[in-house]
Amino acid sequence: MQQFNILVTGGAGFIGSNLVGALLADDRVQKVRVLDNLATGFRKNLSEFEDHPKFEFLEGDIRNFETCLKACEGMDLVSHQAALGSVPRSIKDPLTTHEVNITGTLNIFQAALQQGVKRVVFAASSSTYGDSPGLPKVEDRIGKPLSPYAVTKYVNELYADVFARTYGIEYIGLRYFNVFGPKQDPNGAYAAVIPLFFKAALENKAPTINGDGTNSRDFTFVDNAVEANILSLFTDSKEAINQIYNVACGERTSLNQLWDMICEVTECRLSANHGPNREGDIPHSLADVGKAKKLLDYQGSINIQNGLKKAFSFYKTSV
Repeated sequence: MQQFNILVTGGAGFIGSNLVGALLADDRVQKVRVLDNLATGFRKNLSEFEDHPKFEFLEGDIRNFETCLKACEGMDLVSHQAALGSVPRSIKDPLTTHEVNITGTLNIFQAALQQGVKRVVFAASSSTYGDSPGLPKVEDRIGKPLSPYAVTKYVNELYADVFARTYGIEYIGLRYFNVFGPKQDPNGAYAAVIPLFFKAALENKAPTINGDGTNSRDFTFVDNAVEANILSLFTDSKEAINQIYNVACGERTSLNQLWDMICEVTECRLSANHGPNREGDIPHSLADVGKAKKLLDYQGSINIQNGLKKAFSFYKTSV
């Protein structure tokens, strides 16, 4: 059986560290090298893997091309998860968001090409759908981006496609829809809604919902995102490569419903407060996952209720 050396950029982050665990347990994997600058990721997310014979950690920044060259050396496949997330952060600081998400991604593609990497699987984003009004979101119909973050993630897709056409390197882009689960940080100014809600419930504090709470998202448990990444790294279907896929559950949950679900799981009895709508946010998001199911054999079988239960068992020991 062929074994692969795999680089995971952003491997100390939330999705990255969950992926690293799954790759280390996979017989097809010879080595997992993590590249992370620990700006938004945490070394503790990798502590359980430190002594694993297949695991290697490289502290460094994707904005540095030499670092990317070193990271890609000897690698067969790259899983590019490193990015500066958050729509509000990109509105506050578009320059840094651009440097990390666009220049950093270009560095990874160029380094992968020079080091003979076969394929780059990268984290794309549902924010790319922008102001496109239709639901569910289908990969080939996007609107105008609504934030600098959305622009950066769309440009990643364009670069990937051009690198495939021009240089022959393979890619798969995964448009994540509101991924949640263990190791997602509940602290900091740019924490995502589910960890924030869990933190509020566990501290018995009412959270503030942006807007009236009817805004809805396709919340996706992290194991579904990990599944999509592993399928994308190892697929040998010619039809499946050089494509963009939605990674989601195909279910829509409003923020009000989400708080009710978290209250049920945590036995919290507080009502949420409501604040103003957040700039750059889309009102509703729901994915069509038919393409990933057809071409990658993606299942996405963990629904939001089961995902929240799994997330709760993490947060109750870590918040």
